[in-house]
Amino acid sequence: MSLAGLAAANGYHAAAAPAANLGAIAAKNGYLFGAAAAQVIDTDPAYRQLYVTQTRIITTDIALKMSTLAPQPGPKRFELADRMLAFCHQNRIAMRGHCLIWNEWVPAWIKSMSTQERRSYFDSYIDEVVARYKGKLQSWDVVNEPFWPGHRAPGGFRVGPWYDAFGPDYISRAFKRAAQIDPNAKFVLNEAQTERDDAVGLAVRSGLLKLVADLKHAGVKLDVVGLEGHLQPQYPHDPGRFDEFLHQLGDLGVDIYITEFDVYDGTFPDDIAARDAAVAKTAQEFLQPTLRHPAVKALICWELADKYSFYRGMSQYKHTRPARPLPYDDHLQPKPLWHVIAQSLETARHPSLSTNSQAR
Repeated sequence: MSLAGLAAANGYHAAAAPAANLGAIAAKNGYLFGAAAAQVIDTDPAYRQLYVTQTRIITTDIALKMSTLAPQPGPKRFELADRMLAFCHQNRIAMRGHCLIWNEWVPAWIKSMSTQERRSYFDSYIDEVVARYKGKLQSWDVVNEPFWPGHRAPGGFRVGPWYDAFGPDYISRAFKRAAQIDPNAKFVLNEAQTERDDAVGLAVRSGLLKLVADLKHAGVKLDVVGLEGHLQPQYPHDPGRFDEFLHQLGDLGVDIYITEFDVYDGTFPDDIAARDAAVAKTAQEFLQPTLRHPAVKALICWELADKYSFYRGMSQYKHTRPARPLPYDDHLQPKPLWHVIAQSLETARHPSLSTNSQAR
């Protein structure tokens, strides 16, 4: 990485498009770098090219969520996911499936099923979807966000149709069933809120550590814990305590991916330069110690450019200033966050990892 790039990272100033790419910087230092991608890459050629030049792994945004595949009873709609897989294959980029089972974003028609119908559909859905992509994905988020203390369920679990049908056993059931079909993909348990050092974040960490220990003790194929990394500066974050949490996870025999990285900027100044500097500083304070941990193997942003951030579409933010949480701006120009990501990857080296030979 150039000295100019490092200076920009340290000074948090806007910079011209860098010649280096994050995927190559990450790979050189033993990491995977990538981003989630939505359907817009089919219609925005310049944005699509960012994925070709910058990423070594792509996470499906909504293309493999249940409400996309099965919005109604009958044949599933695989078109979006198949098109993204073809794009990844053409450009020698690995693809992550997100997400197989989640208690949120479930089609309404499934919620109206009886318990027995729901149990039967759970099994058949996993069988069909995992079989279709067997051997084609680097990893699967098999279960997404199993915890939400606000639901007040025993153990802090997130409730929903699958929890209602099986209790917390739906989690091990999903992993075991998927492993019978595709034993080679990396299986991920993906979770949010762990960056927070408040009552919610600490409760999620505690529940997650117990769940991972229980799954590993039971011999469940669990390769990776995904920590989303939606940084929210309005909540406290203690780097030392978070590092201890990472060590506890790593000691359970799993790798760690940061799976949905961005920085919420709602509490930062209106001035764009000042806001971008605050975003970069927040990211640096999180990434530099986190990426040094030997169990952390991947950093994946949730989209690459601000104009496609999920924050732009959330109703509570639609009438406020446009969010700027990602490494590229609305004009697809790199921001100070780009340089912080590059610098953090460059200065935290550990041995390279396998991607099932699917990343270039």
